[in-house]
Amino acid sequence: MSLTWKKYQLQFKQPSGTSRGILKTKDSWFLMDGGMNPFIGECSIIEGLSPDPVHEIEDKLDELCSTNDMSTLDLGQFPSIRFALEMIELDKTRRDQSKSNDFQLGKKGIPINGLVWMGEVDFMKKQIRDKVASGFSCIKIKIGAIDFNSEIALLKWIRSEYSEQELELRVDANGAFSPSDALQKLHRLSEFRLHSIEQPIATNQWEEMARLCSLSPITIALDEELIGLNEDQMFKMMDVIKPQYVILKPSLLGGLEMSDKIIQMAEKKNIGWWLTSALESNVGLDTIAQYAYQKNVSMPQGLGTGGLYTNNLDSPLYIQGQFLFMHPEHKWNLNPLLS
Repeated sequence: MSLTWKKYQLQFKQPSGTSRGILKTKDSWFLMDGGMNPFIGECSIIEGLSPDPVHEIEDKLDELCSTNDMSTLDLGQFPSIRFALEMIELDKTRRDQSKSNDFQLGKKGIPINGLVWMGEVDFMKKQIRDKVASGFSCIKIKIGAIDFNSEIALLKWIRSEYSEQELELRVDANGAFSPSDALQKLHRLSEFRLHSIEQPIATNQWEEMARLCSLSPITIALDEELIGLNEDQMFKMMDVIKPQYVILKPSLLGGLEMSDKIIQMAEKKNIGWWLTSALESNVGLDTIAQYAYQKNVSMPQGLGTGGLYTNNLDSPLYIQGQFLFMHPEHKWNLNPLLS
């Protein structure tokens, strides 16, 4: 293995509102093994969410690329690098094999939810109309950033326009509620027949979260709660909180091997799960999508991020209706990373 790396700044098509502010750009670091047509992996980091110490990542990549013995490297604090190395190995395996499943052949797609970004209410309404018009029957809305009553009014409008049968609603609070008022807010939100709510309160409040999971009229999915935990902590967390769902972002968890372990833990405890991309380029999204298809997922996954950027790496992935597909004849263009 002869590794090099390159930093690449992805440009959002329009400023995108999140619980961590307005995003205009997003940095990724790409590990490459080989010359003109390298095997490739992506280190995708979201500052303020990823466990990786972003100010140390380039030093760690330098160390990785210069070592003759990777077994001596401590990558425990760098789940994004662990995932990038896993991507490289998966890339090697896939190139040695012919296209072997219906996703790679472009015959079947992966169901995905439509993501509605935070912003002014009229902007959010436009996004919802556009998503429904393009074929989505499941959308995810970020809440907790604007006035709660305004968010209630938005959900009331949605349900006046689209019934529960027409549109499945997921909301993501990103830990915005306080433990003291979370249950009251969950009861108000339940009027709109939501599928689920992600992370209603901040992380590391296991007893409070357990209480909410046992009393909430809406099913609760844990997201940020999983980040930074080792296997033993993950098992204990699920045992204490007993959530209805867990959400897996491989770039933040250390890759697909760790995702496999979490899925096995969850299924033993009758906890549901789905996968979500974490603002990766098409390189990371492709790996997660291939994994989702292998898992034979049937519920909508959070994999609709490929169209966010003006300068994403051109790939065979595309969205049609509410499905993520792969065009079998469309080639990758990695020239921006190779120049």
